Amino acid sequence: MMRVLLPASPGRAAAAALGLAMLAALGGCGGGATPLTFDLAALPGQPRAGGAARALVVSEPVGLQPMEADRIIVRERGGSLSFLGGGQWADRLPRLIQTRIIQSLENTGRLRSVSRPGDKIPSEYLLVSEIREFDIDSGSGEAVVDLSAKLIAEGSGRVVNARVFTARVPVPKVDAQTAATGLDAALSQVLGDLVRWVNSGR
Repeated sequence: MMRVLLPASPGRAAAAALGLAMLAALGGCGGGATPLTFDLAALPGQPRAGGAARALVVSEPVGLQPMEADRIIVRERGGSLSFLGGGQWADRLPRLIQTRIIQSLENTGRLRSVSRPGDKIPSEYLLVSEIREFDIDSGSGEAVVDLSAKLIAEGSGRVVNARVFTARVPVPKVDAQTAATGLDAALSQVLGDLVRWVNSGR
């Protein structure tokens, strides 16, 4: 299992970029097995008639540079981050999470429309979020998803509400398959809470 350690300090952007470049270089070396590709699931939902007649735009979540990649992250004891060898996400993590948020909200049938900023669809609210954690905590043996979200009124730019959503799911070991399964389960809990929060109008 190959890992490339990244600096724990978020202010070391240049060093983090170097770590990503090192990972790409190592990935290009011959002899390594092709990493498995894992997806994240949207909530299936049960569409209901008579939902809120609101339209929502969902921005792509932001996060520290390691979160911008398509790699599975392990948080080591002491706070350093590493990429877990043998697996990767089906897309860049922020774009993948954005897609699953949109699909989960759409699947409830409670909103008039759910779109991306580039879709140019008129909306009343903008949902912005930050990926604070999306990794395997090797110290506690848990998959951790921590997402902060804000609902912003499109007309005034006023923050209508804000909340942090967190889920932790135990993982029996740290390998690509187990890590991806645990993180998918943790994200499912976060998506459930997020969807209920958005649809509650608060």
